[in-house]
Amino acid sequence: MSGEVQAAAVLGGFSESEQQEDARGPVGAPRRRRLGLGDWLLPAYTIMAFVFLMIPIAYTFVFSFNDSIKSNISWRGFTFDNWLNVCNVEGGAVCEAFANSVIIGLVATVIATALGTAIAIALVRYRFRARSVISLLLFLPMATPEVVLGAGLAAQFLALGVPKDMTTIILAHTMFCISFVVVTVKARVSSLDPALEEAGRDLYGSPSQVFWRITFPLLTPGIIAAALLSFALSFDDFIITNFNSGSTSTFPKYIYISASRGIPAEANVVASAVFLFAIVLVVASQISRAARAKRLAKLD
Repeated sequence: MSGEVQAAAVLGGFSESEQQEDARGPVGAPRRRRLGLGDWLLPAYTIMAFVFLMIPIAYTFVFSFNDSIKSNISWRGFTFDNWLNVCNVEGGAVCEAFANSVIIGLVATVIATALGTAIAIALVRYRFRARSVISLLLFLPMATPEVVLGAGLAAQFLALGVPKDMTTIILAHTMFCISFVVVTVKARVSSLDPALEEAGRDLYGSPSQVFWRITFPLLTPGIIAAALLSFALSFDDFIITNFNSGSTSTFPKYIYISASRGIPAEANVVASAVFLFAIVLVVASQISRAARAKRLAKLD
């Protein structure tokens, strides 16, 4: 009887299991879930937000090739002259402002990173009076509007008779960058195991040797992240800089002054170059991280 059933199934062209697969899909296969509204709404929103954020960057990059004369508002034609002669327009004002921003950012970053790292280590590893008050005060520059900070610093410099120049800008930037450095490095210090430093001291290492050979290498990723954040904040700042710069021109300040007649194409060139440089750094960092992970995987 079973032979007749099998023969009938073969003559019919389908086995019993194939008939089941034809009716309900492959045996044991998961059912295909229907796509709901949330399945395509979130990706669509992400793409729209990304496009919205990239429009100003794309505009800046495209108009860096604009053959403009006095205004860079309307498109007049394509040219490479803006990239080749970026420092030869208006007496090199764009390059001078950019150089001032880089110098101010580097100096303020070095000072803020050194002081902020020391403060972060002290707040985490030591117990002293007014420790909680100092922690609270360090968060105030992050929560205070930049207009208030800029106006307050300007009033202090004016009361002390300090002339406003690049030095006052560096002091102002260092003041508000320290808070971000402390917060970033403090998180890294809190994650370190004190037993590692104790082991170094047990091996007769001096306090300086323990710090430079154990603590500092472990803190390096957090210090680098804090320094990059500090430089980005300093280079990009306009409000506090405008209150305390005097006649010194920085790149954000130059952009603001030039915006009334259309940002010069040379400024777009500098901005595009900075953006491309940042992209190269990010890609290189990701490639280096992937290569390091691949080497560690091979060792395992």
